[in-house]
Amino acid sequence: MCTVILLRRPGHAWPLLVAANRDERLDRAWDTPGPYWPEHPGVIAGRDRTAGGTWMALDRHDTFAAILNRPGSLGPEAGKRSRGDLPLLALNHGSARAGMEAILALPAAQWRPFNMVIADAAAAWFLRWTGNGHTEAIELPPGLSMVTALDPNDMTSPRTRRHLPRFQAAPIPVPEEGDWSAWSALLDDSTPTPESGAAATLRVPPTAGFGTVCQSLLALPQPAAAPQRSRKWLFRAALPPGQPYQRIEEPAA
Repeated sequence: MCTVILLRRPGHAWPLLVAANRDERLDRAWDTPGPYWPEHPGVIAGRDRTAGGTWMALDRHDTFAAILNRPGSLGPEAGKRSRGDLPLLALNHGSARAGMEAILALPAAQWRPFNMVIADAAAAWFLRWTGNGHTEAIELPPGLSMVTALDPNDMTSPRTRRHLPRFQAAPIPVPEEGDWSAWSALLDDSTPTPESGAAATLRVPPTAGFGTVCQSLLALPQPAAAPQRSRKWLFRAALPPGQPYQRIEEPAA
């Protein structure tokens, strides 16, 4: 179960802040975010070596997309496409709204159930395909949203119930100063609770070949601020814990 946390602040110099943990099988190889797809120019994303897709991507228009599994849908299924294709298909449309509309136009039954987040400086969307009906899209409001395998801010998720109030109370990152300390500490929380055990942790320790494998912190600026202010994507592998974040650079034009 992965996690994506978004803070929307319309009108702010940094209108979108994102924190994300990717939980996956430890033996599923992957590559640090980069421009791996010539058919998707200007897109940078981590690459899943097994299926060739990604879990989180960013394009030249500063549109961000991430994919998460729905409950009970972990892993591939014969006859279904990899959900890692979807973030790539959501990008290079010029805006988050256009990316959302592109995903809604796809035949959802080609994939296993999924949650998606597609966002830019102007808007953010949560998309879900439950395996029935059609893909649904919900615009995420200003403020903090936390997405897991369930819907945004769904308090039936032990992870959301524990950590959403903590993110709401935490000092907001200051990207221009490189200060993500409060959010980074929360992403690293691996302490189980008496009530929910490891289901309430944000960083899942290696357990039965599964765990949190990488972490991201992302800030998108107001488009009018470029080139004085550019996007910032910090990334690190989660194993072993405590590694420094590295800056993911924009691809050459």
